[in-house]
Amino acid sequence: MYQADPQRYQRMTYARCGRSGLRLPRISLGLWQNFGGSVLRDNAREMVLRSFDRGITHFDLANNYGPPPGSAEENFGRILASDLASHRDELIISTKAGYFMWDGPYGEWGSRKYLLASLDQSLRRMGLDYVDIFYSHRVDPDTPLEETMVALDSAVRSGKALYVGISSYGPEKTREAAALLREMKTPFVIHQPSYSLLNRWVEKGLLDVLDQEGLGCIVFSPLAQGLLSERYLADVPTASRAAQGGSFNMQLLNESNLANVRALSEIARRRGQSLAQMAISWVLRRPTVTSALIGASRWSQIEECLGALENTHFDSAELVEIDRFAQDGGLNIWAASSRE
Repeated sequence: MYQADPQRYQRMTYARCGRSGLRLPRISLGLWQNFGGSVLRDNAREMVLRSFDRGITHFDLANNYGPPPGSAEENFGRILASDLASHRDELIISTKAGYFMWDGPYGEWGSRKYLLASLDQSLRRMGLDYVDIFYSHRVDPDTPLEETMVALDSAVRSGKALYVGISSYGPEKTREAAALLREMKTPFVIHQPSYSLLNRWVEKGLLDVLDQEGLGCIVFSPLAQGLLSERYLADVPTASRAAQGGSFNMQLLNESNLANVRALSEIARRRGQSLAQMAISWVLRRPTVTSALIGASRWSQIEECLGALENTHFDSAELVEIDRFAQDGGLNIWAASSRE
């Protein structure tokens, strides 16, 4: 029977989410690619429970996470029921809707019909009465933004979500969303964009908007889907995401990107960090960034990432050198959603 580590909260640093009362661990666990139906349940359980033992209280999901879609929520729901039910009030559980989930005109994007139906499905899969954060996963170019935001507000007023957020919205749409939700007095607290040393689009206005609006920021893919680790410096491991296909574009493993990764790895070595640890420390250096959302296929990867919190300081010379190699590598595969 699982017994949580009594020292777990002494082993993690927490940050306030914008100007809200919500605090998140500086490193959160995302269940995107490695918690689906094909994953060994014992491995998934080990990652979740050991993470909680290290103070990771935030677990991030979406309706389409798997594969297949929905299976990550189902697997996480089993772990909740078997091991973490008594700790529900210590957890921040988020889910999202926006990408394709079912056939027909109501199975994706940002309509009220889709968002609220998807939330109900997510709650059933996880065996929950509510989630802590419910996100609009991407901008819908054809649905009025007001309809999408009213749906998020309805999720809160129905008691099915405590807070709401958006993901991959650009600066102007974020400002518009904030104005709409503020008028409805909806607890809009967080934005989830992609951000890494090789994907810096958020620095072109979005982080400024989040500061101005008092919103938190939890960044996903801070390791650029694994490119900002040592795994691709020599070859492509057979068990890696790149080798298995899916969301990783093999064209990203070009000489320009790999040269920058090698140079960044050398800077990390001089800092006494792995490249992954420096990459996480680097995104967390921004005061606007509340938490870095990591993915993993085994506990040792999570443990390595947690080591980033041991050295989050960068001097000015390091930042100048890093900027020489922290160049856009074509990694924002969500760019079409990051419009306006």
